[in-house]
Amino acid sequence: MPGTRPRLSWRTGRASAGFDARRIELTLDGGEPVTHTEEATGQIGVAWPFDPLAARARGTVRVGVRSGGEWSPWSAPLAFENPPLSAEDWRARFVSPRTLGATLTAAPLLSRTVELPAAVTRARLHVTALGLHVTRINGERVTDEELAPGWTSYANRLRFRTHDVTALLRAGGNEITALLGNGWYRGRLYWRGERAFYGDRLALLAQLEIECADGSTHLVVTDESWRAHDTGVLADDLYDGQTTDLRAGRGPAEPVDVLDEPLDRLFPADTPPVRPVAVVPGGVPFRSPSGALLVDFGENLVGWVRLRVRGRPGQEIVVRHAEVLEHGELGTRPLRSAKATDRYLLAGGGAEVLEPLLTFHGFRYASLDGVEPGDIEAIDAIVLSSDLRPTGRFRCSDPDVQTLHDNVVRSMRGNFLDVPTDCPQRDERLGWTGDIQVFAPTAAFIADCSAFLASWLRDLAAEQFEDGCVPFVVPNIHHNILPAAAAWGDAATIVPWTLYERYGDPEVLREQYPSMRAWVERLNAFAGEDGLWTGRFQFGDWLDPAAPPDAPGAARTDQDLVATAHFVRSTDLLARAAEVLGRQDDVERYRALAAKVRAAFAAAYVTPGGRLMNDTPTAYAMALLWDLLPTPAQRAAAGARLADVVRANGFRVATGFVGTPLIADALTDAGYPHLAYRLLLERSCPSWLYPVTMGATTIWERWDSMLPDGRINPGQMTSFNHYALGAVADWLHRRVAGLAPAAPGYREIDVRPLPGHGLTWAEAELETRYGTAAVAWRVADGTLTLDVEVPPGAHATVHLPGRTPERVGAGKHHRQAPLPATPARAETIADAVDDAALWSRLTAIMAAEGIAGDEASAAALAARGLPLPLAELAGVVAPRATPERVEELRRFFDAAVAAHTS
Repeated sequence: MPGTRPRLSWRTGRASAGFDARRIELTLDGGEPVTHTEEATGQIGVAWPFDPLAARARGTVRVGVRSGGEWSPWSAPLAFENPPLSAEDWRARFVSPRTLGATLTAAPLLSRTVELPAAVTRARLHVTALGLHVTRINGERVTDEELAPGWTSYANRLRFRTHDVTALLRAGGNEITALLGNGWYRGRLYWRGERAFYGDRLALLAQLEIECADGSTHLVVTDESWRAHDTGVLADDLYDGQTTDLRAGRGPAEPVDVLDEPLDRLFPADTPPVRPVAVVPGGVPFRSPSGALLVDFGENLVGWVRLRVRGRPGQEIVVRHAEVLEHGELGTRPLRSAKATDRYLLAGGGAEVLEPLLTFHGFRYASLDGVEPGDIEAIDAIVLSSDLRPTGRFRCSDPDVQTLHDNVVRSMRGNFLDVPTDCPQRDERLGWTGDIQVFAPTAAFIADCSAFLASWLRDLAAEQFEDGCVPFVVPNIHHNILPAAAAWGDAATIVPWTLYERYGDPEVLREQYPSMRAWVERLNAFAGEDGLWTGRFQFGDWLDPAAPPDAPGAARTDQDLVATAHFVRSTDLLARAAEVLGRQDDVERYRALAAKVRAAFAAAYVTPGGRLMNDTPTAYAMALLWDLLPTPAQRAAAGARLADVVRANGFRVATGFVGTPLIADALTDAGYPHLAYRLLLERSCPSWLYPVTMGATTIWERWDSMLPDGRINPGQMTSFNHYALGAVADWLHRRVAGLAPAAPGYREIDVRPLPGHGLTWAEAELETRYGTAAVAWRVADGTLTLDVEVPPGAHATVHLPGRTPERVGAGKHHRQAPLPATPARAETIADAVDDAALWSRLTAIMAAEGIAGDEASAAALAARGLPLPLAELAGVVAPRATPERVEELRRFFDAAVAAHTS
């Protein structure tokens, strides 16, 4: 990030991995090198050791380290250049069309010409807008960034970017133009249809700094000399789409107003821009049952359709978007009030390229009205996303699990569009705090989202209310609501800690600490003396599959239990953050507070025997993972009860937003990894793999967004691109593949894979701050083969069945170990339920005999006697049958068991 005191991170080669000193050399343009040397071992987020840098400072920096008494060669120099850093560095002012560009009218274009006396040797454009801007110099775009300047808490933070435009300028006449769009600033936001949430005037701020070959310098800024024009972009809205008349040229010049907008909210870009990250060709257009011309892009994506067509002047072509088909037609009901429609009026006279620039859509399918297939020369989908560097890769032997993971990646790509949104298609697309809170660990593996989420957290802190309450959405558009919801507000503590844990830089904790502490203090005030957070609005275990379509918050897990559990969780993390930052008084205070709330939770919700008052998977998962059970005996009992609840539900998912990221880890830690696998591999609804069997290419909002009969779920919230329920991918990375951080930034790695249980191999690879870490395992002939790669500067502890844990250093390591033998025969009813193949045989008998219709209902019957011997299964599932009938069923079951074990 640019600034007065940037922080430095670097990687070392294996020979320098154990360095004990470092040196950093700074060379400013026109100056002599300055070197700082110190005895230190850190290499992530190293503090700037020199004098503060000024605005527009340019230079290079390089590093070296000492290992074994020898200094390494210098790294390659890294060039840097600071942009404007304060309001005083700007001469430009915001300008807005005086008579054009009113709400619901054509998008305005601002322009300015400039004469230059000689060739340009260096030019920088610093630019932002109130609204969206597409800026060009001499007809060429200054950047491939889309939807600039993105969405932030505009009242507090307005992002600008600096572009090298040297190659776009020339001696003589030049023209700068900027097309302005409504975007988030003035377009429709929220399902209530509000417009102009941040302001009713679009405006541009641009400062062009030029150096010419003759030694002259020139400053071109937005001021009253600019002019405004109408354009052929007749309408633009993020939800509704864009209407463009390609016949229309630039309108006559009109004056602009200089606005008195504050410049102290400006900040240089701190996150990668939104860019086209892929082009997906459309399939051959086909006709729907109603005769509509449709195109299928093969995957659910975010962006827009680009067409190349031929037609007559004034011909209207309409492109509508949808994620799914229902009965062969575009399924647009999930869009709610969002029109998601782009319209074009052709100029005629040749091939024309049609694509919007001031909107985006979430879709797999599009309808093309007003054009015949023979007039279409090309159809592509332009995929947009924040251009984050991919860092993680996961592969496994089960094709459906692999598709599940691919869908998680695709959903992250579509919803990490400047803000971590809930969905990209309907009249919402908001930065819901609860969604990213549960998904952040998964995201941090898939791509380097450290800067992306750190920027979003700055908005969270800026939007946080004075009493510490955290908005439901960030940027916040619910200004009339004072929210405080468990799991949602806890993004203030959980997301910063996740970034520290996964990337190793404590700066995010230092920066967010006031926000973290304010949230916990707000919870403490809510809870009062008894330590329980009760009696207030909560989302709870949102979208529990048992909740009715029109009541997504009606979960089985008590909302107050969820709230108090999160109170403990956030207080624990705050105490840990205080320890990292050396705030010892806060460490003691918040450890004591966490202990108090933990005791209150146990007194209110935990029985002496380890059962929870709320007998749900989500309740047990939180209690097990967050140390809410006072004694080892209670923890063991709770783990066993969780296993039985999962069995009784037929291994169908019974958790919502809160429980879903936790359930597989809770089962694994409690000693039931085979049941976590059974949950993972279940394909009936609700399950992670049910959408895969239905052809999903992204993660759905609901477990049953598409019903088994092909109808769209009747609920008003039915997105087909919603990453939250894909948070299980974090368990795939850490536990299934076995690549888990054991110290911040993966400086220590815990290699503890879960081989077998339905998979024959799995592998994960991650570009950490230290380099590549990888784990790959395979099972064959009863032997586990494990390959581990550890980056320089890191260590790993490798766990193999029947072996003592082994700590290894940088490099590649190959290990083998025999797998423990599995029991040859099921002894109890629980053993039979846990064995997928055997239980399928037994369930088939129950279905044929009219006892149970499917595996889930059979499991519910068997739950009455899980600890009993398998020989008693017949009496358990048919308690009212005659002795003769029970004996007959026993013979059927015995035969199935014998066939299974033979």
